[in-house]
Amino acid sequence: MRHSAVIFDLFGTLVDNFSYQGYERVLLDMAEILSVPAETFVSLWMNSFDERAIGLFPSAEANIEDVLKNMGIKPEQRRIGQAARIRLDFSRTALKPRHDAVPTLAALRADGLKIGLISDCSMEVPGLWPETPFAGLIDEPVFSCSAGVKKPDPRIYHLACRRLGVEPSECLYVGDGSSQELSGALSVGMRPVLIRAESDDDSYPYRINTEDWDGPKVSSLAQVVSLVRK
Repeated sequence: MRHSAVIFDLFGTLVDNFSYQGYERVLLDMAEILSVPAETFVSLWMNSFDERAIGLFPSAEANIEDVLKNMGIKPEQRRIGQAARIRLDFSRTALKPRHDAVPTLAALRADGLKIGLISDCSMEVPGLWPETPFAGLIDEPVFSCSAGVKKPDPRIYHLACRRLGVEPSECLYVGDGSSQELSGALSVGMRPVLIRAESDDDSYPYRINTEDWDGPKVSSLAQVVSLVRK
């Protein structure tokens, strides 16, 4: 079947998933700057992901303030700003494209395909997006924090299709299986493809195991080009 659009996931697909050890280190650094109990801060921050992902916090500063409110702490605004910059720097580093991401997107565009993105993320990602190489290669990025809904809710897939001007049945969806994204894509009529690079850590807790997916699979982004050309 010939597709007219390819929609990609972001983390674990176009960029590597960040390590939990690295992420925890960042949160510990934030807690140190804020002079708050580290274990409680890390736990509350992790537990606020759903709110962060649907845009309930317009900024990292707002998210930090909410966590500290739940801790019964109100530190200086200067410290909140410093902690937010640590978070922003981490997000900027996390948005480094995989080695074959840019060539793959360029090849798909050269073939005349529309390119979309659906990402569950917080407000730092759309804020940093114009700085990334992806901005000039992806026609319509949909960020959950801006859309107010996250995967696998059908509304976020339909939103991406509307913005691209295509039907779900015309779309290939490529993702690492986090957040039930592949079954979500399938439920609206897209053709989902699991990507799992050889370098990936299979212990990442939020995505499906490779053996639990019986649909199409690729081990690199470059293979997506061959898949859509069949």
